[in-house]
Amino acid sequence: MSRLAGKRALIIGAGSGIGRGVHDAFLAEGASVGTLEIDPLKCEALAEASAGPVICGDATSANDNDAAVAAMLDAFGGIDTLVSCVGLFDYYLGLAELPHDGLDEAFTEAMDVNVRSMLLAVRASIEPLRESRGSVILTGSTSSFTPGRGGILYVASKFAVRGCVVSLAHELAPEIRVNGVAPGGTHSTDLRGLRSLGLYDRSLGHEPDRVESIRQRSPLDVALGPADHAENYVFLASEASRGMTGRFLHSDGGANIA
Repeated sequence: MSRLAGKRALIIGAGSGIGRGVHDAFLAEGASVGTLEIDPLKCEALAEASAGPVICGDATSANDNDAAVAAMLDAFGGIDTLVSCVGLFDYYLGLAELPHDGLDEAFTEAMDVNVRSMLLAVRASIEPLRESRGSVILTGSTSSFTPGRGGILYVASKFAVRGCVVSLAHELAPEIRVNGVAPGGTHSTDLRGLRSLGLYDRSLGHEPDRVESIRQRSPLDVALGPADHAENYVFLASEASRGMTGRFLHSDGGANIA
């Protein structure tokens, strides 16, 4: 039997990379899937891949999150799992490397996209998730646990995601489980840089020698892609994880080995 048969999942940021991997894995496991995605071309591709609702909107907009939840209720009658895979990267910039007159804007953008978007999605979904006794899965990072895999803004925002998982798990129990996935370096991603730093045209997955770079930083000598990480999301959305909340699964090739 498919592991997610009968489950209704809303995926925020499903257009590419890990989000698209999760989208495809959930469909393969029998879930009904709706999405919120900001890129119009990616929205078109999602609409071709699934019969579920595709809302082309901004994850940092409360109204767009509300619209995605409303579309799920109209299409499927509820939500069993909320997944957020939204994020922007800072390309390893340290505090001293950030422009003095641009720090406020860059900090706000990093926290808006990487943290506030997730809180907006959870807030919009609380009532249907309570009704279904469902679950939330937020996307953290190796950078949620250790420095060196991102710059100060990315690491700070991903530590904040870690705090959100723990705090929300405490707040929303027993009706809603809240867990996270902490991927390490990922190939075939379209993780973009911060607009405020002029980095949005850079895509982390298109960096030269990306696969080899990930392998060299991995104690297991592996370079993982979206489909590898997606297995953790499937597990956390399934009944096999019904006793877990406030936890992270680490698909990072052993990057966090002390």
